[in-house]
Amino acid sequence: MEKLVIKGPTPLKGEIKINGAKNAAVAILPATLLIDGICTLDNLPHISDVMISCEILEKLGAKITWNTKNCITIDTRHIDTTQTPLDLTSKFRASYYMIGSMLGRKGEIEVGMPGGCQLGARPIDQHIKGFEMLGATVSVGNGVIYAKADSLVGNSIYMDIVSVGATINIMLAAVLAKGTTTIDNAAKEPHVVDVANFLNAMGADIRGAGTDIIKINGVDRLNGNSTYSVVPDQIEAGTFMLAAVATKGDLLIKNCITKHLDSITAKIVEVGGIVEDFGDSLHVYCNHRPSKANIKTLPYPGFPTDLQPQMGVVLALADGTSIINESIWESRFQYTQELNKMGAQITAQGKTAIFEGVETLSGSPVCSTDLRAGAALIIAGTAANGVTEVHNLEHIDRGYEDIEEKFRSIGAQINRIKT
Repeated sequence: MEKLVIKGPTPLKGEIKINGAKNAAVAILPATLLIDGICTLDNLPHISDVMISCEILEKLGAKITWNTKNCITIDTRHIDTTQTPLDLTSKFRASYYMIGSMLGRKGEIEVGMPGGCQLGARPIDQHIKGFEMLGATVSVGNGVIYAKADSLVGNSIYMDIVSVGATINIMLAAVLAKGTTTIDNAAKEPHVVDVANFLNAMGADIRGAGTDIIKINGVDRLNGNSTYSVVPDQIEAGTFMLAAVATKGDLLIKNCITKHLDSITAKIVEVGGIVEDFGDSLHVYCNHRPSKANIKTLPYPGFPTDLQPQMGVVLALADGTSIINESIWESRFQYTQELNKMGAQITAQGKTAIFEGVETLSGSPVCSTDLRAGAALIIAGTAANGVTEVHNLEHIDRGYEDIEEKFRSIGAQINRIKT
């Protein structure tokens, strides 16, 4: 077991380089199963979810060569089984992308029920609906998902709700299907676009990614033999943007796509921060207590649910009363109990939380309840008076590469200690 020990308060100042997107990487890695060849992935974040994804691919017969810490070459010519290791696939949510990829490649797959952060009910009914409309049969039981298709045939699929995971999974299954598949009411997140761009680079024919309607014209095979660089992580960039505001800091955030961050920029400006856009970097600073604001999480291009806890730290310290309405996940306010241990005044019920802003937080032992909550608690510990201990680091390590080193490089007094 490990914990992070943080001594504050510290205004974060300096430069941060953003890594590749976790949410794109954990979908692109399963997408390589569709390739009858070799490809190279660059700008991969070195995080536990990526490591587990690579281990699953190797169990299925892929050969992976690590060129650098953030670059791998994958040979998927010899996939020799359709059974994934159930203990590994149950460790994180994105393992369900193996279903779409393996249906396309082998017509059959067995996957453990996906795990990950406990954010409330996370059904996969839209995924199953899409697979079945393409011609697959899907059964779920005893912690296992089994899917099989003699052949996949393109179809028109309307998503009952906007689902990033289902949009990507159906897209994966449709790439090698016969005919044309149309996904209506598709998710538009940057990592949806990145997965489509990757597949197109390998020989797929996907059009409209980033809009409400995605069309996939099935192809006979994906050839690979190409190098692809994963898109910069919108959520990591937003995390450090909000850390600058919460700690009254001054950060230059490099290697980001600023357009992906418009909703975060708008809220930072609303609470009194300054954001300067340099095209591939952002300068964010705030030398005073932030003002109150109201937030509602929405699918892209709205305010992302994955930045809601980090924004919650800003609002916990803001001048006035703020409200966050969480419209995506039903249990995303678990972190507010931990912030209250640090002196915050937050009342959370259902999908709504009311933040009565306080001038300062105080250091305290706290537990990371999920990936983004963990990042929020690191920000809170950096802004708080005294010493904060953050436990349950396995959540944080799923999505942030070398997070304590990055915070330390911009002035935070933070250390990882074995307990």
